[in-house]
Amino acid sequence: MSIPTDPVHPTTLYVCVTCRAEGDTSEVRAGRRLHDALAAELGGDPAVRIVPVECLSACRRPCAASLTAPNKWTYVYGDLPAESAAPVLVETARLYADAPDGLIPWKLRADAIKKGSVARVPPFALPGHTA
Repeated sequence: MSIPTDPVHPTTLYVCVTCRAEGDTSEVRAGRRLHDALAAELGGDPAVRIVPVECLSACRRPCAASLTAPNKWTYVYGDLPAESAAPVLVETARLYADAPDGLIPWKLRADAIKKGSVARVPPFALPGHTA
């Protein structure tokens, strides 16, 4: 038995909308600004679904985002600049969507993604199944 996939949006990009960059006094938090920029950049891309979340627990490394898909490694990224990270994250999401296991070759990763890596989590295993 495998985890069912969403045939329309097999890759999910979670964005922490409560992230606040240090010293940022803007009424709209940096995480929300990053989310909105990503939504505009992605448009209606059927390969990636963007989902706002309240906290990815990477508070010391705002802005934070995560890429995940069934049967793939999950990545958490931080230190993403709200005003300029959207194109980089969108390209990363597309590379992730194309990777069968979610592992993006190091040489294809943008510097912001290499430097901003917070965690890599193995694919979820269903009870009674081994990897």
